[in-house]
Amino acid sequence: MDWNRVEGNWKQVKGKVKEQWGKLTDDDLDVIDGKQDQLEGRLQQRYGYAKDQAAKEVNDWYGRQKW
Repeated sequence: MDWNRVEGNWKQVKGKVKEQWGKLTDDDLDVIDGKQDQLEGRLQQRYGYAKDQAAKEVNDWYGRQKW
């Protein structure tokens, strides 16, 4: 599954995102709307991650998913 399918199935996927990163609010998830760069940006804001750390977190999470 490529990231475009995450965007297309965002309503189903955002629950998994919320489980992984509980500091993200429902408003954050609405703003992210399935976009990888938005997710990384919100992780930087909420968790204080550096840009490369946020990207690694998202990629690691994505790789662990059972689509």
